[in-house]
Amino acid sequence: MFRWAGAVLGWVVGGRFFGAVIGFIIGSFIDEINKGGSKKQPYKRVFNQPKSDQVSPADFELNLLSLASLVIRADGRVNEDELNYVRQYFVQAYGKQRANAAFKVFNDVIKNRAISAENICKLMRQKTRYESRLQILHFLFSVANADGRVDQSEVEEIGRIARYLAISQADFESVKAMFFKSADSAYKILEIEKTASDSEIKKAYRTMAKKYHPDKVQHMDDAYKKGAEDKFRKVQEAYEQLQQERGF
Repeated sequence: MFRWAGAVLGWVVGGRFFGAVIGFIIGSFIDEINKGGSKKQPYKRVFNQPKSDQVSPADFELNLLSLASLVIRADGRVNEDELNYVRQYFVQAYGKQRANAAFKVFNDVIKNRAISAENICKLMRQKTRYESRLQILHFLFSVANADGRVDQSEVEEIGRIARYLAISQADFESVKAMFFKSADSAYKILEIEKTASDSEIKKAYRTMAKKYHPDKVQHMDDAYKKGAEDKFRKVQEAYEQLQQERGF
């Protein structure tokens, strides 16, 4: 029921067929949630395990879409802005045809199975660089923030995924602070305490600028490079804010 309602809504809001696919996917999730008594099967990837030390493009797209779907439904509702963000992100990163194929495969495989964030993250942890996983974290926060706010339930879901991805708590808090304005957000982004000295702030900035430099994700698609540039800019803004506040 919900899957077809979602397809109609997606057709209207998300751009005809492509939007309908997204709506159908999310509607399927709602149907699965409502099937309280049904037995769920563990999530299985449809693609063969790559022999190289990198995740194949098809695997990466499917797994990234799976993680995004967990964040989208974390607050118990399906938000159109978040759906559209994922759609636009995938089209920008992979092109319309390739993105559409990823959604179709995702829908065919996942609609009757539970998604295991732990299994997906285990694969990504083994086959992707740490810098790439930081970009995945930033992408998931961007999905949650597409409607203008990040709910606590979404933060908790992304935090769970971050732990599965073996991302440090300090790095998680740093990326999280990029989406929450507070009196100490600049310090959190730079991963330092408010008691840090000026020299410690300068050192932290150099460290974080190196960690989040866009060159770290040059092997990834343009959409991820854009996200890396956004993180790098947030680090620069945090440092400039502290420079102004402290006058150094």
